[in-house]
Amino acid sequence: MVQQIKIIVEKHPEGYVAYPLGLKGIVVGEGDTYEEVLADVKSAIQFHIETFGSAVLRTETPVLEAFVAEAGIAV
Repeated sequence: MVQQIKIIVEKHPEGYVAYPLGLKGIVVGEGDTYEEVLADVKSAIQFHIETFGSAVLRTETPVLEAFVAEAGIAV
C-alpha cells in the first residue's frame, strides 16, 4: 500500500531540511539538494513507521492542504 504524505521542504544556505505533516512523532530529513532531502526524509518516514508501527500514520484529522504564510511580528 502506498500512502501520500505531505512534506515541507525548506531551503537554507547550508542545504535543505524536510519534514512530513500529519505524522505522530518527529521525522526530519536533510540533504545538499532537493532530491537528496526528499530521499532522506522518505527513508526517515519509512524507518519511523517500521519502528513505531502504522499507528503513526493515523491522525485524527488529515492534512488537506498546507500553506506558507509570512507575517510581520514586532520584536
